[in-house]
Amino acid sequence: MIGPPGTGKSMLAKRLPGILPPLTLDEALEVTRVHSIVGQLQPGQALVTQRPFRAPHHTVSDAGLLGGNINPTPGEISLAHNGVLFLDELPEFKRNVLETMRQPLEEGSVTISRAAGSMTFPSAFMLIAAMNPTPDGKMPGESSSSPRDRTRRPRGRRSSPRGARSKRWCYPKKTRSSPWVVASSSLG
Repeated sequence: MIGPPGTGKSMLAKRLPGILPPLTLDEALEVTRVHSIVGQLQPGQALVTQRPFRAPHHTVSDAGLLGGNINPTPGEISLAHNGVLFLDELPEFKRNVLETMRQPLEEGSVTISRAAGSMTFPSAFMLIAAMNPTPDGKMPGESSSSPRDRTRRPRGRRSSPRGARSKRWCYPKKTRSSPWVVASSSLG
């Protein structure tokens, strides 16, 4: 999603797991296994029943995204398995970090190899990314102080193989009216 601040890009991404179909039992078991490895189950929680939503900060390392540690543990892409991985401010992510997602996106799994051994974790997730159209956040032509060549485009920092895998880009726009509508009704 590409749009100026305040257009609801993050809000839309956060709501997406709630409109996706519920986890099947097999999906819930897969998600629960991954989350239990890193100790993210709540006390008394036997099963993860909601689709995961993960939104790592743009400073995340490739090991944080893929997984790692001395004993291989899942990273953000595996914690988002059967859910949504949201990359807010996409151009701020380091290129090498984004490149590490290429194989997991293709295969739906990631293998982490360390001296202690190798582990394969699932990584079938929906990738949602958001960014401002220009570094100052304004749409081109809206008194943006960014030069025309600094306009951010979806293809700007993405490699062509990853760009070829992108399905849709949307451009939310600010509305002139308030996002809150007060409705009145008269019940008979």
